[in-house]
Amino acid sequence: MAIQLLSQDVAAKIAAGEVVERPANVAKELIENSLDAGATEVQVEIREGGRRLLQVTDDGHGIPAAELPLAAQRHATSKLDSAADLDRITSFGFRGEALYSIAAVSQMTLKSRRSGDESGAELRIEGGKVTRDQPAGLPVGTVVTVENIFFNTPARRKFLRRPATEAGNIAAIVQRYALAYPDCRFKFVSDGKLSFFTEGAGRTDEVLAKIYGRENAQLMIGVGRSRPESGARHAGAAVSDEADTLSQPERQPQEDEINFMPDAAGGPAPASPPVVGHTLPRQTGRATSAHSGAVLVSGYVSSLTLTRPTRAQINLFINRRYVEDRSLTHAVVQAYHTLLPVGRFPMAVLFVDLDPSEVDVNVHPRKTEVRFVDPNKVFSAVQRTVRRAVIDSAGVPTVGLGEESVRPAESHASWHSADSAPQEQVHLQQTGWSARRHAILNAGVGRQPEMPFEPPSVDHPAVDPPLDAPNTPPADSPPQTAAGPDTSPHPDEQALPPLRVVGQAGATYVVAEGPEGLYLIDQHAAHERILYEKFMAQRQNRGTAGGLARQGLLTPITLHVGDSRAGLVAQHLHALNAIGFDAEHFGGDTFLVRSVPGILSNQDSERALDEIVQGLAESRDLVGEELEARLVKMVCKRASIKAGQILSDIEMKELVRQLERCRAPRTCPHGRPTMLKLSAGELERAFKRT
Repeated sequence: MAIQLLSQDVAAKIAAGEVVERPANVAKELIENSLDAGATEVQVEIREGGRRLLQVTDDGHGIPAAELPLAAQRHATSKLDSAADLDRITSFGFRGEALYSIAAVSQMTLKSRRSGDESGAELRIEGGKVTRDQPAGLPVGTVVTVENIFFNTPARRKFLRRPATEAGNIAAIVQRYALAYPDCRFKFVSDGKLSFFTEGAGRTDEVLAKIYGRENAQLMIGVGRSRPESGARHAGAAVSDEADTLSQPERQPQEDEINFMPDAAGGPAPASPPVVGHTLPRQTGRATSAHSGAVLVSGYVSSLTLTRPTRAQINLFINRRYVEDRSLTHAVVQAYHTLLPVGRFPMAVLFVDLDPSEVDVNVHPRKTEVRFVDPNKVFSAVQRTVRRAVIDSAGVPTVGLGEESVRPAESHASWHSADSAPQEQVHLQQTGWSARRHAILNAGVGRQPEMPFEPPSVDHPAVDPPLDAPNTPPADSPPQTAAGPDTSPHPDEQALPPLRVVGQAGATYVVAEGPEGLYLIDQHAAHERILYEKFMAQRQNRGTAGGLARQGLLTPITLHVGDSRAGLVAQHLHALNAIGFDAEHFGGDTFLVRSVPGILSNQDSERALDEIVQGLAESRDLVGEELEARLVKMVCKRASIKAGQILSDIEMKELVRQLERCRAPRTCPHGRPTMLKLSAGELERAFKRT
């Protein structure tokens, strides 16, 4: 076939495929146009999952009648004047392709009226061809109706999902923009039923409650609450603080509010509902973003008790624009490093604001992919800000008795305990505690058994430096975040309450008494956390006199791994040596191990190595520091005290003392809780004393 130019019709359909893949893409583009137009009310109505109809109505400033035909032309936009504007884009749209692409694959009706005009205009386009252009009566704003999407491209239409699935995708789009713009009133109507609405009162917490439920919203943690006091009306703006309380009852819509846009031209709109909480001032014109060089991170993330099986509930907004960025999603996940169980992920609604010149949104026509001038700075800002918020808010899970609330209740009776006095100091040299038992708890400590690890210096954040965050920049050059300079709390601000050991239950749990009740401490999980943080402290000092502790072996271990695993072990020898082993390939399936990590010095090293080799085989998809992190956790698990191991009083006190010194004492490195709390109020209710 000879080379030839494609016809305009074919080219339009091909180009539309870049922008419009399914009805949710149409909803996204039209909602963004409404927000760019300064809308304070946006209604999205669909039928049959958007296949039959998708209509977006807003009260924005509208389009002049003379410009309406031009608005549906390709590369026609009011948001750019020159190529230089691409470097500082603060609007959602700028390519001039959305309406053109939508009209090419649907039957689209565009109606709009600008403020001050006596009437509006109506434009009808079917498959890219204008079939009607006439005056129309409607209130100020714009109505875009998209019918029979892909009616002229049946190959695309057959790939649409069932209506319920497509409706769910559209609902997710509406909810994301409701989160990003809580001062805009959103309504979503599916097949004549109101499915979702917001008040437009400027309260992100109330939008969270409507989307995820009030109970889940109460488990969300505010992140980076220090934000510029400027109202957000356009992509690129930061939003001012709103109240965090969720005590207000949800207001149910009245029947006549489902269609809040009047049909008659110039007709009055229903009065807005009473505003509750902090409201955002209306801002006209384009909003400015963060100051040059700053990365402002704000929003909400889930507490440790609220998790999901996938990353799907991590929502990221760059300058109020929803994006899908694998690196930043990874940053959020890594902020929970060692705090969540394997296979569980957090929920997040995060707003990252930075200078528009430092982010390129002109990557893909759908504009959900962006590139950063300094991706490491943004990655670190997100990770460290979220990590700080999660660590600061982490609490001890409470045990519920019967059907009573699991929240600690106030009691008229005081919970007296001996732990109100300074904690008893354990002097090991004055006891009959065996050297073997002492070594179990203090494995790898080195020269300072009474100080398991050094407290953090003021130059480093008081959280674990994640092993598996390859994109994180060095701690000596922290980015500027919404919380300002690094002001991480000292360990004593995150410490457990003073605990007095009472005894041991089932040779597995240490029972301790604290100011608020009883604590059941999982001795295995607690010791895992202790060893992990000792290892992390040593790893930070790698290459110094206080660096990684190794235990040399008088007789090297000859390890036979089998031919099927020899190549894998040889490939990852550097990872094994990085965590304290000294291993070399001796040929074939044989490896010589001359030293082991200090925390394994009192363990069956050969068995530990067998387990680690098995872990390598199960972690083939991990490389670099992610693999190293997995191996460290395996070593700590192997070296820690086991369930069923009876401990003496002194051993239990030493275990609790070292756990109190940990930076994240409430979970093991795998994310399991190290303890449960039985509050005084729960005990009193159980014994019917209240």
